[in-house]
Amino acid sequence: MRGRSACRAGGPRAILGGMNAPRSSDVLVVGAGIVGLSHAVAAVERGLSVTIVDRDARAVGASIRNFGHVCVTAQTAELAELALVAREKWLRYGRSAGLFVIESGALTIARTAAESAVLDELSASRESGQVRLLTPREVREHLGAASDPAIRGGALLRDDLRVDPREAVSTLAAWLAEQPGVTFSWRTGFLGASDGVVRTTRGEFRAARTIVCVGHDLDWLYPELAQRHAVERCALQMARVAAPEGLTLAPAVLTGTSMLRYPAFAETDAAAALRAEMAAQHPDLVDIVANVMFTQRPDGTLIVGDSHRYGVTQDPFLAEATSDTLLKAITTILGVRSLRVVERWQGVYASSARQPFLIAEPEPGVTAAIVTSGVGMTISLGLAEKTFGAF
Repeated sequence: MRGRSACRAGGPRAILGGMNAPRSSDVLVVGAGIVGLSHAVAAVERGLSVTIVDRDARAVGASIRNFGHVCVTAQTAELAELALVAREKWLRYGRSAGLFVIESGALTIARTAAESAVLDELSASRESGQVRLLTPREVREHLGAASDPAIRGGALLRDDLRVDPREAVSTLAAWLAEQPGVTFSWRTGFLGASDGVVRTTRGEFRAARTIVCVGHDLDWLYPELAQRHAVERCALQMARVAAPEGLTLAPAVLTGTSMLRYPAFAETDAAAALRAEMAAQHPDLVDIVANVMFTQRPDGTLIVGDSHRYGVTQDPFLAEATSDTLLKAITTILGVRSLRVVERWQGVYASSARQPFLIAEPEPGVTAAIVTSGVGMTISLGLAEKTFGAF
């Protein structure tokens, strides 16, 4: 798999579905979300031919239902290493593929002494400038003069990026489709693979290595693997709202609830007091496992959210009370009376209490690679390097 194969196509090729496609490639990737495309990118970088199959006509899953926040600074240990690799790749492919990628950082606001203590501890533990503490005035320069008077400070997380989740994956797929030796077979279901033969709803393909990147649907293909690693579904509620007049945000905006979710915050000594404070003062947010945060799309609207609900099977229904709780929290931060909702949706991603990502070989020649936490946009381009390093 280290060199170019004789089956390399002579030019770009992207098709509806596979009967006219090359039937053989070095690598076949199942799933055209950010994890699958990251593995396709890694294959291309190694000079390998690659076929990408996806059961839909375009990516419609977790890869487009997120904040577009590449949350680098708030990761620790191996996640931080993967995020830094991914960061460099986002910037590189932002240039070559024409992606919207900005080095925006992330703004974390503090409204209580407990939240400030977490930011102080994190800032002291990092290299100079990576987590820069902000005054209330500096925070309001981002959020506007009307923002919550309770804001007592914040921090700018230097290394975070932002992409547009509605366009990032489709733009990257379009760029990949133009690369020599890359084939897309859309509306093609994966049925299984063995001995280099990949069975799909559009016939058989051949590949030296099959990489399955189907996220929370891993249990549909390899139920024993999913059960062994405690992979379930996390459902979340999000919305897109019209921004208050005059609001222009470069960074993603995080809050005290975010500090309880991302490891660099949650692993500080100060986080214990914040956790107790949140449970006592904001049980409504704790009950919905909220991460109150928002980002601004290039069209000016805000992506706001989110809540979390865990289970192997998820009901499709959105609870209006949950949406109200999240919107109320964000209107308070921005200092506005209400926000006009443009659209709502339910996100679903793979989750596991045992590990933040999974790379496993359910059968010879087949690798399952999924992100089992809410950091798919953050680490996937780095995770693909880890996957290929294991071959």
